[in-house]
Amino acid sequence: MPNKTNAAVLGAWTFFASAHAIDVCGINGLPLTPNSIRILGRFQKLKSLYHPGLCTYLDIKRGKHERVMIVCEYYQDSVQDIKIKSMLKSLKTLANLAYESLDALSYLHSNDIIHRCLSPQNIRLDSEGHVKISNYGLYYITECGTTVSFPIGVPKYMPPEVLAHGPSDRSSLKCDIWSLGLILLELFLEISFWNELTLENIFKEIISFLKLENGREVVSYLVKSNDSSIKYENCPASLQKLIEECLNPMPNSRPEAHQLLFHSFFEEHELTKKSRATNVPLLFLSTQLRCNECNGAKFDPVIDDHLSKRPLQELYYLWQLAGGDLEAELRRQELIKAKPPVVTVSKIITGEGEEFGHEKDQAFLLDDSVSVLPLEPLKHRLREVDCDIYYPLIEYSLNGIAPSTFFMALKDTAKLPIVIKEKDVEYQLHRIVLFKRLLEAYPYKRTQIFQECKLDIPPLYRPWIWAALLEIEGDIQEMYDSIDKETPTPTDRQIEVDIPRCHQYDELLSSPVGHQKFKRILKAWVVSHPQYVYWQGLDSLCAPFLSLNFNDEALAYACLSAFIPKYLHNFFLKDNSAVIQEYLAKFSHLIAFHDPELTNHLDNIGFIPELYAIPWFLTMYTHVFPLHKIFHLWDTLLLGQSSFPLCIGVAILRQLRNNLLSYGFNECILMFSDMPEIDIQRCVQDSIKIFCSTPKSITYRVHENVVSKLKKPFESNVRFSKSDSTTDPDLVMVPIPIVELKSEVSPRISAEDLLDILDLSPDSSRTRSRSQSIKILVIDIRPSEEYNKEALPYSINIPFATAFTPDGALDNSVIFNSKGKIVAVIGSFKDNLASEFATKLVRLEYSYVCTLHGGIEVLRKTGLLISK
Repeated sequence: MPNKTNAAVLGAWTFFASAHAIDVCGINGLPLTPNSIRILGRFQKLKSLYHPGLCTYLDIKRGKHERVMIVCEYYQDSVQDIKIKSMLKSLKTLANLAYESLDALSYLHSNDIIHRCLSPQNIRLDSEGHVKISNYGLYYITECGTTVSFPIGVPKYMPPEVLAHGPSDRSSLKCDIWSLGLILLELFLEISFWNELTLENIFKEIISFLKLENGREVVSYLVKSNDSSIKYENCPASLQKLIEECLNPMPNSRPEAHQLLFHSFFEEHELTKKSRATNVPLLFLSTQLRCNECNGAKFDPVIDDHLSKRPLQELYYLWQLAGGDLEAELRRQELIKAKPPVVTVSKIITGEGEEFGHEKDQAFLLDDSVSVLPLEPLKHRLREVDCDIYYPLIEYSLNGIAPSTFFMALKDTAKLPIVIKEKDVEYQLHRIVLFKRLLEAYPYKRTQIFQECKLDIPPLYRPWIWAALLEIEGDIQEMYDSIDKETPTPTDRQIEVDIPRCHQYDELLSSPVGHQKFKRILKAWVVSHPQYVYWQGLDSLCAPFLSLNFNDEALAYACLSAFIPKYLHNFFLKDNSAVIQEYLAKFSHLIAFHDPELTNHLDNIGFIPELYAIPWFLTMYTHVFPLHKIFHLWDTLLLGQSSFPLCIGVAILRQLRNNLLSYGFNECILMFSDMPEIDIQRCVQDSIKIFCSTPKSITYRVHENVVSKLKKPFESNVRFSKSDSTTDPDLVMVPIPIVELKSEVSPRISAEDLLDILDLSPDSSRTRSRSQSIKILVIDIRPSEEYNKEALPYSINIPFATAFTPDGALDNSVIFNSKGKIVAVIGSFKDNLASEFATKLVRLEYSYVCTLHGGIEVLRKTGLLISK
């Protein structure tokens, strides 16, 4: 059988989809979806198929002029090779091949995939001699051949009913059984039928089988016409019966693949109990242990090919990072041949019979030749990688490993911008190996996954990492299947209108399959959440999850269902005005807290958040940014609390600050109607800084889902908070009427946060001599006589009545010298002077201004007020 060197490699092949006429539109008046897009959408199902008898599909790419390029697992040896045929003389070997081929076909047929191109060339063998069927699914992805201009199938192995019905008729699953039966007959007889016949005569021979009554007559005709009757008579009766059943000219009488697995021929060779476990999805594929191949011998990390032990998906991903260009490689190996346009002009025949031009370009016909993608550049790039990186311990971390030149380089790379880290081969190798190991230990290693995500998320495993961050567990497929996604609902029409407008620049989401998946997921969410309604924007929220989990609708639905309660709690109520108004009010407060100059300008021109920010928050910025930016933005968003989107909004305004300050109302409207380019990396970093420098009570919302809040979203300075709960209800925030909330310019801070920042214990009145290190300036605006009776330690007294000059300026230098500190204004809860004082500070462009919720009365209950 094949030698050990016949390991899996990366193969690629290409073909053209048929092109639509330029002026053809669909029934909706929109241009028709390119056939290459349709093929790309259907191809995704092939990527989700995992079986030991199938060559795995890895990727599909589109080129110019409807060219489609496919990357797959590939093996050099096939049943067609002469040296392999000589090894198949043994009945045991032939039985193994037939059984494993039927096992793979049975799996394909169970997924409604017809091979249609089955031939000895497409039955490949791995290093152990096991069957690996290739080139399957072409009939499926081309919608039964309707999206390509060439026929699908190997003429010699086509069943008679396919030729009789023509290419427009959909083949049945049993056409593959005929092909396999003919292959087995050829292998046993060691001949090849119809080699000397033309294609026309081959078709005549095959169609003539329709006149015969059963498979025995078909086989008898074939062996007699090739003088092989004597050899066939020596064939075991069980094998004869198997072949004759496969070659039954009546497809209705032909058995199915799963039935043939229990044939007596396989029982004789004890193959019915043989089982090669079906592969599981990529996330749960276990890396092969090094000890499996050691056999007691000393393991040599120098000569061992560590890279070959990684999943092919990782290998292909790293190959691209190392400079691999699929189209360029196909051109180099001449699977893509460029021709001058003048040479491809079709032949023209004049009325006088003269011919001009050239024959139809043969490149538009199917050439299933496979090009092997060279891995040498990748191996050369990784030649100096420490072997330990391939086998991390479960507690592995960059911060806990022994120093070495290579790992020190990784630490340096980790500090670079995300766009650079995602292109670095060595760094991505380290990250994908580590995350794969951690994901295999989910949910046990959820905490470590969370910690590692603070550094960055490798794009290859982003779908499952997001699912881990959203704490997706349980049988999500069963839950998704139990939801009625077919019964018409009142929202169907709106969903159908919204989907064709949602991220249609994305090839997957714009495909018909993408539209179908979109609709099913959105309907599933609406049906399973009867307390909510469908609002425009839900489709945009779904887009990132569907794009990442295109082959796993259940996981996409589960992620969407977990995401909305955490960040958009009650946003999809039928009447969500109170939720939206509170969110926008908190956003306005946050802008005033961090950038009072911008707040003053926007208030002066009347450019309020209601005019631009609702689509931001309702879609979590998916309506604003393309998907590749959303992925980087949500990598951090999923680590944060429900208030983090507010910080992202402030970060966006900061990037647009110079333009906003120079624009009037009309210019601002125009700018936000066509959002300028935003540096997402800078936006993310600014958002984190804003989040960490904002006391948590400032972003308190009544409609926040407290249950879904994370304890520690970022490593350092968790928003000045020691805890997420308190035993004293008087110290925390309570709901504030929307009208009152919107009337205030500055946000409110809770007594809990104020005391935490001051590091004052509610049960102690001790004073401290560290006022220079306090991060907050507390201003008590009560009259001096009240302040002298009792006051909070480290607070200063600036009576409201004498604080400002007649022209509105602040007659005090203490605040000016406290730049960078939070300014908390304390007054009596009975009047509104604290809010008015804070508003005046904001108008004077003082940053980090807030008021104490509950006033001095709340602090009096703590017992921390001291006499001056």
